[in-house]
This record gives sequence, structure tokens and C-alpha cells, in this order.
Amino acid sequence: MSLEIFAFSFMHRALIAGTSIAILCSVIGLFLVLRRYSLFGDAIAHSSFGGIALGLLAGVYPLWTAYGVSLVSAVIITRIKEKFNISGDASVAVLLSSGIAVGLVIIGLSGGFTIDIFSFLFGSILLVSVNDTILILALTGIILIVVLLLYKQLLYSTFNEEQAKVSGIAVEKINYLIVFMAGITVVTSIQLVGVLLISALFVIPNVTAIMYGKGFKQTAIISISFSIFSVITGILISYVFDITPAGTIVLLSIGLFAGTMAIKSLGLLSKN
Repeated sequence: MSLEIFAFSFMHRALIAGTSIAILCSVIGLFLVLRRYSLFGDAIAHSSFGGIALGLLAGVYPLWTAYGVSLVSAVIITRIKEKFNISGDASVAVLLSSGIAVGLVIIGLSGGFTIDIFSFLFGSILLVSVNDTILILALTGIILIVVLLLYKQLLYSTFNEEQAKVSGIAVEKINYLIVFMAGITVVTSIQLVGVLLISALFVIPNVTAIMYGKGFKQTAIISISFSIFSVITGILISYVFDITPAGTIVLLSIGLFAGTMAIKSLGLLSKN
């Protein structure tokens, strides 16, 4: 692989933005996976697809409308789960299908699929702008600071919600905070892998890391490492061979997952 690839400014932006997104998805995704909300990212991504279509129809920057729709969707999922005693998976499934249906109807009204729509569906990290890179870095920094400041509350409410309530932790507010951060993370990550593959970044690195049977912090570090490796390597390979970055990144993540399963099947990893 020629080192000339690193001389291009668009590649610098792609690697910086991709690394930030990899870290963000691993951190937020770990909380979702441990809360059995693995498909939450997928549901928000599909609902944000409706926001993207609405933005394109209205002539507004699509990601702004996607942020709004994703946050509203995150609240809806949480309210349905809390008020109507419907399981998290069921409420996620309802929102997932609703979001993509609304998006398809709006696309039909706006004249059908366009290049812009396809870039959001499948990702376009190599085309990320300077402003988008700055936005991604800023949101990553803000969310990670919030996680660090509320680390104990987030961890406690994730592993033992009832005991956290008894201890005086505002569990309901923490739950809303997590889904809000997840919604922001999903839309921010769409430029990397697109709407259709977003859940892979939330789930695969974390499930792979969990198989190593370590504590929460070590699991987070392993997940982040796998995610960054997949993203950086995937971007570089996709450029060299002129293939889609999103698919390459996800396949690398799956490769790490398969490799970990093979190692564990040989008894070389500790049991959970």
C-alpha cells in the first residue's frame, strides 16, 4: 500500500472522522448491548432515514432533520417501553419498520431515489467535509465527557436498575440520557457506514469484546480497539481496491468476531 494515500486531505478527514465514530459507537453501543437493546441503533437509523428524506424534500441539510427525528424516535421507544409494558425488542421493531416506511413514502413524494439518498443509505466517509469532521469531533468529545462524568450512574443503572433506584439514582433520566446519546451517535455515524449497516458498529465489536470475559473497562477498551482497527483498515482497503468502505468495515468486524469465536472454541479464552 503506497504511503501517497496519506497525502490526500480527504483521507485525513476520513480517518479522523472514522476513528471518532468508531470510539463513539463502541462506548454507547456497549451500554445498549448490556441493556439488551442491541437493535436500538438499527431502529434509530431507520427512523432517521425518514428524517433524511424529509430534509431532502424540504431543502434542508438532511442530517439536521435526521438528528431531530432520531431524538424524537428515541423518546418514543423509551415511552412505549415504560408506559405500555411492551418489551424493548418489540418497541424497537415497531419503530424500525415505521421509520423506513415513512422514509420510502417521502422519497416517493420527492421524486424517487437520488445520489444523496444512496450516500446516506450506504455511507460516504471518503466524501466527509471539513465542517462534518469538526461536528463529528465535537459531538464525540461532548458525549464522551458526559459518559465520564456520569460513569458510575450509567454503569449502575445498566447492571442493576432496581438497586440503582433504591440507591437514589435517577434511573429514568439516565435511561433517557442513554437513548438521546445513542440517537445522536447513530446520525453522526451514518456518514461512515450508512443507514443500512449502522447497527454493526454498535453491536459486533462489543459482542466480540464481551467474549473475552473481562470487566467493563477492559471490555470497552477491547471493543474500541477492534472498532478502530476495522474502521481504519476498512477505509484504507476500500480506497486501494475501489470498493465500498461501509461493507469493508463491517466485514472486517465480522472477521474479528469469527476469529474470536474460533479462539474461544479452542478454550483459549476465559468463560463468561
